[in-house]
This record gives sequence, C-alpha cells and structure tokens, in this order.
Amino acid sequence: MAHVLAPGILREYDIRGTVGRSLGPDDAVAIGRSFATRVLRAGGRRVAVGRDGRLSSPELEAALVAGLAAGGVDVLRIGIGPTPMLYFGEATLPVDAGIHVTGSHNPRDDNGFKMVLGHRSFYGADIVDLARIAAAGDWTEGTGAVRDVDVGDAYVARLRQGYGGGAFRIGWDCGNGAAGPAVARLVAQLPGEHHLLYAEVDGRFPNHHPDPTDEANLADLKALVRDEGLDFGIAFDGDGDRIGVVDGAGRVLWGDQLLALLIEPVLAALPGATVVADVKSSQYVFDRIAALGGNPVMGATGHSLMKEAMIAHDAPIAGELSGHIFFGHGWYGFDDALHAAVQLIGVVHRSGRSLTALHDAMPPLVNTPDLRFPVDPARKFAVIDEVRDRLVARGVAVTAIDGVRVRTPQGWWLLRASNTQDVLTARAEAGSPADLDALLAEVDAELALSGIARD
Repeated sequence: MAHVLAPGILREYDIRGTVGRSLGPDDAVAIGRSFATRVLRAGGRRVAVGRDGRLSSPELEAALVAGLAAGGVDVLRIGIGPTPMLYFGEATLPVDAGIHVTGSHNPRDDNGFKMVLGHRSFYGADIVDLARIAAAGDWTEGTGAVRDVDVGDAYVARLRQGYGGGAFRIGWDCGNGAAGPAVARLVAQLPGEHHLLYAEVDGRFPNHHPDPTDEANLADLKALVRDEGLDFGIAFDGDGDRIGVVDGAGRVLWGDQLLALLIEPVLAALPGATVVADVKSSQYVFDRIAALGGNPVMGATGHSLMKEAMIAHDAPIAGELSGHIFFGHGWYGFDDALHAAVQLIGVVHRSGRSLTALHDAMPPLVNTPDLRFPVDPARKFAVIDEVRDRLVARGVAVTAIDGVRVRTPQGWWLLRASNTQDVLTARAEAGSPADLDALLAEVDAELALSGIARD
C-alpha cells in the first residue's frame, strides 16, 4: 500500500519531524520499504540500522526495520549509539547501506533518519525519491533476515587506535545523549583524569538540551572545568556528531577554531592538501589553512554537502562552524565528534602548550553567533536571490556557494537560508565591535530592501 510522507519532514540532509505530528511508525515503515527498494536496485542487500536515545527511537527503529525486511533487505541492528557509530558500522560491516534513527540536536519530541548508501551520503534528491517511491507504492517485496550485531567494542577500539598521546584532566559532557556509553568506555582506556557529566542515556534530556552550539548548554561543563581546575572540557550533541569545547579558562572554541587546530597534523602529513571549511567559518580558518601550506576551499553548510565536497576535492579533513568535523585522513570520511575529541587531545599534547594558550594565540576577532530569524517559507530562498542580485548589480564581489557572503575591509558578513528550518541565518565577523555593528547594518539594510526585519 502506498504511503505519502509529509513534505515538511523531507529535509536536505536527512528526514526529520515531530513525532506524533508529522512523523510516526507508519512513516518509518514506508521509509524502510522505500530505502530497501533503493538499496536493492543499486545492487545491495544488507543495511545496518542504529538509533539514538530519544524516547520515540525504539518504536521508530522497530518500524523502520520491519519496513526494510518487508522490502527484501537483510538488516544488521547495532542498537543504541552515536550516529558516527552507525557510520562506522556501515564502513566496516558487510553491509551496503546504513540508517540511524535520530533527532540529532533537535528538540526532544523530534526524531528522524540519517542515511548512507554505498559509503555516500543519501540526501537531497535521494530523499525526494524516497517520498516518490512511497507515494507510488513502488516497493520491492521480500522477507529480509534481521539480526543483532555489536559494533561498540570495535568502534571504541578504533577510536583508541587514533590516540596521539598525552595525559590531561578533561571534563566530558554527554548531555544524556546517545554518545554517553561510548564516551564512558573510551575515557576508561585513556590516560589522564576524566570527569563525566550526564553519560546516562535519557531521552528526556533532564539536565540540559544536548546542543553544544548553544553556549547556554555548556554552562555545566564550564562550571566543572572551573571547579575542578581541569585542562579543558568536551561536549557532544544528542547523536554525537557535533563537538563542543571549552578551554581551561571556560571560553568556547567553536567548530571553525577547532578545525584550525586539527588541520596542523593533517597538513604536516599531506603537504598541499585541500581543506574544506563551510561558508559560516571564520576567515582566520581559511588564512590558517593557507599559512600551513594547504589549499583552502569554502563549502556549503550541511553534513551531507560537506562530505560530498570532501570527495569532490579529495580533502583529508573538513569542518563546519557547528562542530561537525570530518576526517578522511586516518578515518572514514564522516563527521565524528568522539574521533575529533581524541584528535584534539593529541594536537594539544604535541603542541607542548595548553589548549588555553593555543586559544590565546588565535587572532582577537569579534563575531556574532549564528543569528536566526523566522521567514515565510515561500520567501526563504527568494530573499537570498534578491540580495545577491542587488549586490551583483552594484558591483559587489559576492561568494554565493551557500547564500551570500560578502567580504569588506572591516571583515565579512553572511546571509543564507536554512535547509532545516524556516529561518534565515546571518553571521558577521570583524576586527572590532564598531566594525561588526557596521557589517550588521549592511545586512539589515539588504533585508529591509526585501521587506524583512531582522529584529
């Protein structure tokens, strides 16, 4: 029987909706049936399936598995864990694809599906095609076998294999997300002193929401680092593919700053290699890549798009402001916050300096967080097009990889449409607060010309 998926859950990078409102078990069955169809038609026959710790994930995972098996593919269930553990399973198990049931860093009542087929991101037109297959009921039929497989030990052992040395005193905030058990097993095998916060998986997220891109969610980690006098702290989002870090002084290092540190050993091993950073990243990162002899490339924001950009440019490492760090050199090409944490420890150790000192050495730039403001979804992309066209008509140099990024003598500003929410996002960076205000005034002026007020 055909099934129509709500258009709003079909996102650019994955499928995501609110359980009980736009997403439920019937949708999960249909997604499983449609994904099985795509896998079989691509010549595959086995799919790895995992899930995060959200309250709705067991029911959705069971429905997904039922749909996959009914579509004729065999399913290897790896159980609860971070999304990178599912990616690891897809890369190392005898499977042809993988799906993780996860709401990522979204609110607790949201959930969804991140998918991989043939070691490539399954996104954009692929997701639209799943909906088409479901609506037409154009499904393969079969009775796939289902069995449980434990990849947790192998995943943690592989993380440990990449450890670069050093014994530090570190705080770890798992936010009651799916990364907690794997982090606990990992740090038990590392030297140094490790203090864990909220490592128990709890889909109610009773302590704070697991999204380290919101600085308010790092308050407990900052307090732990301060109270215990730790060297630094590491945090994870709900499904363990985004990393957050605070130094010994309690200051946040954002994803682009972490990338600027993590590229050094990679470019030492691979001189002249390309490094991809997303369009939201600081100009400092691109300058740092070049200073280390690398080839800086600006890419569109989004974990699927970044992975594809890595393949296109043969890049051994890439990163986003949001804390997604992607490793090809010595890893499997996907974003993994646990692997990023291990690599960061090694970078700090080899530097012979503290993370606080490494942070101090970065240029004192002033920038905004990711500013978000609602917009009519029918106007979301049109506004960006209007701004770009006006700027080009005035002879302004524009980078239009993902939205509009404009560089001026004061710094740069960015305006883009979110691919996951009905919002526009803006970001700006300058050398002083006054210059930052001037850049934001430029953004406001362009928005006003399109009938949009930022505040």
